This record gives sequence, structure tokens and C-alpha cells, in this order.
Amino acid sequence: MLLKKLQLKTIDYKLVLTMCFLFFFNSIISAQEIIKDTVIQKPVQLQSGQKQKVDGIIANVGDYIVLDSDIDKAYLEISAQGGSVKDITRCQMLGKLLEDKLYAHQAIQDSIVVSDAEIRGMMDDRLNYMIQQVGDINKVVAYYKKNSVEEFKTYFSDILKEQKLASEMTKKIVDAVEITPEEVRNFFKKIPKEELPTFGAEMEVAQIVVEPKVSAEDEQKVKDRLNAIRKDVLEGSSFATKAVLYSQDPGSSPNGGFYKMTRKTPFVKEFKDVAFSLGEGEISEPFKTNFGYHIIMVDKIKGQEVELRHILIAPTVSETALKDAKERITNIRNKIENKEITFAEAARTESDEKETRANGGTLINPNTQDTRFELTKMDPTLYSQVSNLKDNEISQPVLNTDDKGKKTYKLITITNRIDAHTADYAKDYTKIKELALKEKQITTISKWFDTKIKDTYIKIIGEYRDCNFVYNWLKK
Repeated sequence: MLLKKLQLKTIDYKLVLTMCFLFFFNSIISAQEIIKDTVIQKPVQLQSGQKQKVDGIIANVGDYIVLDSDIDKAYLEISAQGGSVKDITRCQMLGKLLEDKLYAHQAIQDSIVVSDAEIRGMMDDRLNYMIQQVGDINKVVAYYKKNSVEEFKTYFSDILKEQKLASEMTKKIVDAVEITPEEVRNFFKKIPKEELPTFGAEMEVAQIVVEPKVSAEDEQKVKDRLNAIRKDVLEGSSFATKAVLYSQDPGSSPNGGFYKMTRKTPFVKEFKDVAFSLGEGEISEPFKTNFGYHIIMVDKIKGQEVELRHILIAPTVSETALKDAKERITNIRNKIENKEITFAEAARTESDEKETRANGGTLINPNTQDTRFELTKMDPTLYSQVSNLKDNEISQPVLNTDDKGKKTYKLITITNRIDAHTADYAKDYTKIKELALKEKQITTISKWFDTKIKDTYIKIIGEYRDCNFVYNWLKK
């Protein structure tokens, strides 16, 4: 059904409600890196009774080609990820592949650049995943029918570059779409009453965070370690290798610490200030953020965009520091329970979390950017911490460890509960705005395809010319 929804050109409200941000990524069928020792039945041909087509070029989009075997690999990819392919025809699959090729082709026309360093980082990440799946890179090479690891890497690099170009082109189109309050209101008004969406039960949550204090001695040990790494790199060692070996940032260490960012990228201020103060090839001194200590090396500067690598190391928290933090947060909880201070006041004056402190500890949903969390979509860790809390109840001190290994103590409370209900314009404006924006993005993508297909060399060969495509790939 995922592919079918993506292929729909006309827009209905149920589609808008169920569409995820597929446009930001190259969709699940474009990535062909997951290999499993399984065989699936090839879907039926275009028409019953047709003979199996020998592999060859079946379509051209600009300078890109589509092979008949690309469709088979797309089916395998969906099956490998647990999806069902029984309702997806070869025509529909080809339609999606044509979309991906057109995105990539137009990205080149629009001078969207994907760096070699970025592709190398993606390559390392994907290869590591593949090897984890099958245990041997030679099996991966054999699957792709290549003669050597190097031949496979050259081939796969082209695949990754195409995927990244398509992703960047899609993002460029979607990011340019904006919506006004009047458009949101008109979107809501035209939804038939019987088709109004129902939103599930939600809650608003607040927290107070206490960070264990790290000793000056432990902080100095981390800075000394980073300075030693910096010295090694200046003397010729690989920064990327050091990042893989020592960085505690799970989001970048497998890729040699690589990030690409602009001033609008949502990194903490201290990180961005250092990143944009460096020239190409420069390595920063160790500096501190709320995640720990970092060093940054700038690879390339392209206008307002910086490609960099970084290493993060957080100081070790001692057992004594953890004990002191728990005692401190317990005292805060006692003051709230004794009505000496409200939870919101305590968050503003006592919490160590800058992001929530000013709002009385209120959490922001990272997926919707509002304060509501739908219970069925809530992060499992957060849900486990709040699911048994009653109204106005404050949790016991919770020891939390984030994905970077940083430990903190938390107090959590539920500040508001919202029952499941039919969409209300006033109460659910943020959600309705998001639905309206997605509808406008879908319309914009559709218009973009209509225009670019007319301006691009496209050729479809053989029986695939009988397909009933959503977009006018045959230019009839």
C-alpha cells in the first residue's frame, strides 16, 4: 500500500492523514543494500501468459537508465524489510523508479552537489549494515554479481549518489512549500464532516532534570585526551579513523564523525559557533557543549554550507556525583509535595535542562513541535515513565541514560490529558496545519513532475509502454 499511496496523483483526505514524510527520503524501494538469504516469488507479469523478459534497459530518464532487474531488486528490498509485495504491480514499481531517476536527474540540472566524503560516509555505514546481515562482504559482492569488492564499491557508490541526489532534490521542492493560516482554514472547511480525522488520546508532560556534577579533574582528563587526538591528526593521522574509534556520538561516529550543516541546521549554538569559525582543514581546540567535549575538523566550505567531522567524548560521572544528584532531586520533589513550590516554578529555578526550563519543564514533541504526545505514538521510554502516573502525581527520581551515555535524574509529571476526539479547528490547529501543509506538498510534487517530465528526455521500452502510469511518462 505504501507504493500505491505514493503513486496516487489525486489527493483525498485519508491519503493526507496516512502519508508520512516520504518525500524527505528516497523511499524504501530505492535503497538496494539489504541482502538476506531469502527468495521470494516474482510477482506476475504485466499480462497473464506473457513470457519472462530477459534483463535489459527498459527505460531512460535523462542520463539515467532503468533495468528490468532493478524492478526485481526493488521487490526484494521491500520483502527484506518485512513489507508485502503481492499488491504491487511491475508497472507501479517502475513508476516509482522513474520518479527516483527524475529527481536525481533534475538535482544535477539544479547544481545540487553531493560530496565524495559524504558518499564515503554513507558507503561505510551501509557496508557495515550489510555485513552484519550476511556475515561476509563477499556474499554482498556475489549478490550484486561483481567480480571484486572494489568493483562493487564503485558500483554501489553510484547507487548511493543517485539516492542522495534524489533525496536532496525532493527536500528542496518540499522545503520551499509554505502555508498560510487562510489556507489551513480553507483546507479544514472543505473536509466533509463525516471524514473529519479522529485524533487519539494525548497528554502534556513536564520534567525537571538534574545533572550530576562532573569534577574539574575528570573534565581535564577528557580535554587532554582530545588534545592528544588533535595532535595525532595534525601529525598525519586520520581524523575519520579517530572518530570511528573514540567518538561517543552514535549519529556520526560510524561515518567518521561526518556532518553537513548550515547555520539553520538544528545543532546547539556552541557547536555551530565553532564550526563556522574554522577554515578548511582547520581543527578546533576542545570545546564544551551540554553533550560533553568536542573537537571539529572542517573538510569543505561551500557557500553557507560546511562539511565537517567531529569527535565527542563525555566526562565520566562518578558514583559520588550520581548520589549527590539523586539527593538534590529528591529534595526538590519533597518541596513540591509539601506545597513549598509548584512543579513549574521548580523547573524554572532548579532544572538543569535549558530547553524546557523556561516553559516550566514542559516537553516539546519532536515529531510535531507542539506540547502534545499521542499515547500510541509516544517514545516507549517516555511512555513507560508516565503511563502509570495519576493526575498531579510526581514520579520518583528517574535515572535516565541518553543515547550518548549521558546520565541524569528526572522528575516527571502529567500536566494535561486530552481524550480521543474528532478534529476541532481551534483545539487541533497545529495538527490540521500539518495535514494542510502535506496536502500542498503533495500537490506541489505532482505539478513538479508534470512540468519536468515535459522538459526531460524519457523513453520507455517494450511492454512497459502499456502500463497505466500515474504521471505522463509516455508523454501521450
